[in-house]
Amino acid sequence: MPVPLDILFEDEAVLAVNKPAGLLTIQDGYQPHLPHLYAQVVQYLGQAWIVHRLDKDTSGLVLFAKTAPAHQRLSLAFEQRQVQKTYLAICLGQPTWETLTVNRPLRINVGRRHRTIVDPSRGQPARTDFHVIERFSDCALVGCSPHSGYTHQIRAHLFSIGHPILQDPLYFSAAAPPPAQPPIQRLALHAAQIHLTHPFTFQPLSLQAPTPTDFLTAIQALRHSV
Repeated sequence: MPVPLDILFEDEAVLAVNKPAGLLTIQDGYQPHLPHLYAQVVQYLGQAWIVHRLDKDTSGLVLFAKTAPAHQRLSLAFEQRQVQKTYLAICLGQPTWETLTVNRPLRINVGRRHRTIVDPSRGQPARTDFHVIERFSDCALVGCSPHSGYTHQIRAHLFSIGHPILQDPLYFSAAAPPPAQPPIQRLALHAAQIHLTHPFTFQPLSLQAPTPTDFLTAIQALRHSV
């Protein structure tokens, strides 16, 4: 049985949903039978338009448009980078910085595993701002604000600076080994906040997705390990 929609905000134009980790945002091209969030939203609304996506194992806030005009305006806002997104990540290793801006061009969908890589010659400009929220003995809780919206952007940028996300099966490094007993059993990345201008009222719209239980449990476990 699918988990009921966790609706964070809804009006005549916008629907914001808290996606659980482990659920696809849209239908998988290779395994179309797998459940996905978009199907649940369409079942609830009758019709809906995708505005952006989250990776399967990332939890948190996903926006949908309820009308075609709302989709057009929201998509344009994302394209013009007028939407501020904030993620929480538990990264491996101990950052030497408190805040850091990573400006490294990215090329997506590389190789058999469809990874995103830093590629100075063929990549597209990509910027992510990071700040340390809390430090643990061998990990850190980091706030992440991507200024472009490439697939796996946060994961690839953190990996490129030597701090891959805990439990990331695609981006990991022998230089930052994971704990012997990982405190979380999925990618430790959560889409926590979105700030934008409403497409029709033109008022500021700030949305938040509560930090999921497994993420909070992992943070508690890491605190106790210090």
